[in-house]
Amino acid sequence: MIEIKNLYKRYHNHHANSWVLENVNLTIPPNVSVGLVGPNGAGKSTLLRLIGGMDTPDKGEVIRHSSLSWPVGLSGGLQTSLTGRENAKFVARLYVPEKDVPNIVKKVEDFAEIGAAFNDPVKTYSSGMKSRLSFGLSLAFDFDVYISDEATAVGDKAFKEKASKAFKEKVGQASLIIVSHSTGILKELCQAGIWLDQGKAIWYDDINEAIEAYYQSAGFSDKKKLNYRRIARKYKKMANAQKQKISALQNQITELQEANPNP
Repeated sequence: MIEIKNLYKRYHNHHANSWVLENVNLTIPPNVSVGLVGPNGAGKSTLLRLIGGMDTPDKGEVIRHSSLSWPVGLSGGLQTSLTGRENAKFVARLYVPEKDVPNIVKKVEDFAEIGAAFNDPVKTYSSGMKSRLSFGLSLAFDFDVYISDEATAVGDKAFKEKASKAFKEKVGQASLIIVSHSTGILKELCQAGIWLDQGKAIWYDDINEAIEAYYQSAGFSDKKKLNYRRIARKYKKMANAQKQKISALQNQITELQEANPNP
């Protein structure tokens, strides 16, 4: 269980200093996976960081009665001068007995799917490779609650499917607190929802009700969203077809140039 009591948070900058979160009071029960929904800037990621202990509130407190993961897919904690393998060993030694370290490292290596780069310094990795490594590292340990900010968006289609499957498996063993702009993922992985709007956080026992509350506040119904998705898919297909035509023309030009090297 996680208790959030009288929580306030704001960031002082030249844009504004209004409360991002204002007098938030929530109790997240054990064994319930929760999705955070709301518009950009509503404080979803801020609340997630506060729950996970990566940030501190200006007022109030977060009381954790469960073990929490670091944000799944977060690569900021990796030591870039060390290799992926060395990072996995270092973190494993903090959480498991020495005899279990090789097994954890193997899990991370298999899940990350970065090949020989696992033995290269992390500073040579692309952002996607870092996220893959961090994702594998996060899921190699058993926590009561896993927290995630768009982690399932990491990598190519195959890896996204693998990440989503891993999250589903964790739902049966632990709970999730997740931020995602994909309502499909939220509906698939979560039972409950928290809608954030203008500094407030409202609890819903049903994730579908939280999503609908968000849509209605934005004047954006499920039906409209589906229509926009259909239009987006249509234009994506048209764009792909155009790319194929351009690629075919480029190939023809190359063939003509090779056939007539001295026009």
